[in-house]
Amino acid sequence: MAEEMEQWLASLLRLGEAEKMTDKQIKIIQAAVEIFAEKGYAATSTSEIAEKAGVAEGTIFRHYKTKKDLLLSIVAPMMSKLVGPFLMKDFQKVLDAEYDHFEDFLRAVLNNRLEFAVKHAPVLKILLHEIPFHPELQAQFKAQLFPLVADRLVRIISHFQAKGELVQMPPSALLRLVVTTCAGYILMRTFLFREVAWNDEEEIERTIQFVMHGLEPPV
Repeated sequence: MAEEMEQWLASLLRLGEAEKMTDKQIKIIQAAVEIFAEKGYAATSTSEIAEKAGVAEGTIFRHYKTKKDLLLSIVAPMMSKLVGPFLMKDFQKVLDAEYDHFEDFLRAVLNNRLEFAVKHAPVLKILLHEIPFHPELQAQFKAQLFPLVADRLVRIISHFQAKGELVQMPPSALLRLVVTTCAGYILMRTFLFREVAWNDEEEIERTIQFVMHGLEPPV
């Protein structure tokens, strides 16, 4: 976890946040990311964060008025910097590439998003834990993620429907079904069953075949 957290923090700092944060703030955020990811926001105390960061608890409150401010300082940059421009910089090449078949597109998406999830697992875990309970995070999630990708994905699905590769149903419904299937694999692989010796290449192909052909046995 520590290595993945450091990768996330390094990504955040490269995006210019280092100019805005003191050394103590960086240590506080490092400690908070690790403890929030391990125990969850509600079960974490500011005294635990301070102890792990090697600072006085009062130092946290000089930088962040409340524990929730600290949470938002971690997740908000994730939404606006990583899920936003940073994520799209990495993901845009997948969305903009030309694919002969929808299977090829799915394969590129799964590989790209799995790599991202593995690198940024601690912060994504916080995001998944806390979004249902914090309206501010829900608003950021909706504002930052969906407008960036949903329209483009709907156009891609419509393109392959026109080619006769996908069933005719509303593209938004197809998008929901495809996203939940692919995200389900990534979540299980990255968070729920990390200890399993996954063969990513095989599992990605199984996921693609399930999306394309469902549960119907081959004729």
